[in-house]
Amino acid sequence: MNLNDKALVEKIVRKVIEKINDRDDHIPVGVSNRHIHLSKVDLESLFGPNYKLTKLKDLRQPGQYAAKETVKVIGPKGVFDKVRILGPTRDLTQLEIALSDGYKLGINPPVRESGKIEDTPGIIIEGPRGRVEKGKGTIAALRHIHMPPKFAEKHGLKDREMVNVLIDGIRKALLYNVLVRVSDKYVLEMHVDIDEANACGLKNGDKVKIIKD
Repeated sequence: MNLNDKALVEKIVRKVIEKINDRDDHIPVGVSNRHIHLSKVDLESLFGPNYKLTKLKDLRQPGQYAAKETVKVIGPKGVFDKVRILGPTRDLTQLEIALSDGYKLGINPPVRESGKIEDTPGIIIEGPRGRVEKGKGTIAALRHIHMPPKFAEKHGLKDREMVNVLIDGIRKALLYNVLVRVSDKYVLEMHVDIDEANACGLKNGDKVKIIKD
């Protein structure tokens, strides 16, 4: 086989894979452990003036990454050491934990969409260069699907729509109230927290499917 034939075969294989993926209705899962998003002001209060996060690894969503840096979060009844910071910095600081984490910290985080932090519990955050006390900002993230417009259009779905998701396997389950978030900046992925993943036997990379009423 010459180089031209090989290139043609590779092109055909890519096209076949693209068509298979285009027909695939399944959505990959990303399991979120406790983590924190920091504002630039709070990052500098915790790590020092003009501090920049150090990327540890890229996350599936474009531009998002896990940083090498961690912080301590302190609640009324307990503490979590080495809570991973996710970058880049945001306008508002937000701690995302599972409901079971709230028991250890001594707080009751509401289930909220990311960014909706009004009337949420506060927390103390401690870094190597300082401590910040936040009056709000702790949530249990509402399960959601990051969805590119092409997938949403194909399946007749809209941004901020609630859908039901089927999870197969030994702990087969149907999850209701899964928020759809549509953007051309997203890669297809459903996010659940560690409590939900353990209850349904899910792990990173597992596939789930939207079930319409």
